[in-house]
Amino acid sequence: MIDLTKDDGLWMVTINRPDKANSLTKAMLEQLAEIAQAAAGEARVLVITGAGKVFSAGADLDEARAGLATDDVWERLSGALAAAPCLTIAALNGTLAGGAFGMALACDLRIAVPGAKFFYPVMKLGFLPQPSDPKRMAALVGPARAKMILMAGQKVQADEALAWGLVDRVVDGDALVDTVLALATDARSATPAHVAGIKGLVP
Repeated sequence: MIDLTKDDGLWMVTINRPDKANSLTKAMLEQLAEIAQAAAGEARVLVITGAGKVFSAGADLDEARAGLATDDVWERLSGALAAAPCLTIAALNGTLAGGAFGMALACDLRIAVPGAKFFYPVMKLGFLPQPSDPKRMAALVGPARAKMILMAGQKVQADEALAWGLVDRVVDGDALVDTVLALATDARSATPAHVAGIKGLVP
């Protein structure tokens, strides 16, 4: 349910469970974390996207009820993505919800399609967000807007997410892959050390 392709320094990861809105099981999260860690030694660009019309609905409901919603695997995944010395891009092919937010927040760039919605219903569900997610979200959109999502439970549309700085570009679905490939071009042509060196200079 996690597909990985590699092509000349570009690693493309696809969450491939469209029949379940790309909801994530613990096994899938573990696999994603392993890929993010492995990318540190080889990839120059790491892209994460979803199959179908939803990026990810967050935790698989059955596993969430069994404890996945508060498992530290989410934090390990977002930490591995944030620490990866390559260019990381979240290609948000659709709605992003719940714990899956951590993946996108930990990436360097977030590109979304117009129909994408963004929400993190931890207040309603009675869970705390993963520890690093509110900090990364507030760094992008400011504390008040982070509270709009996390505390007021607001669903943010793609155009508003762009205006807030939650995503970096909104493109038609047909152009999503081409846009990501264009953004990856310079990093793919550089050495891993050069990519890591420039990334390390940006706070």
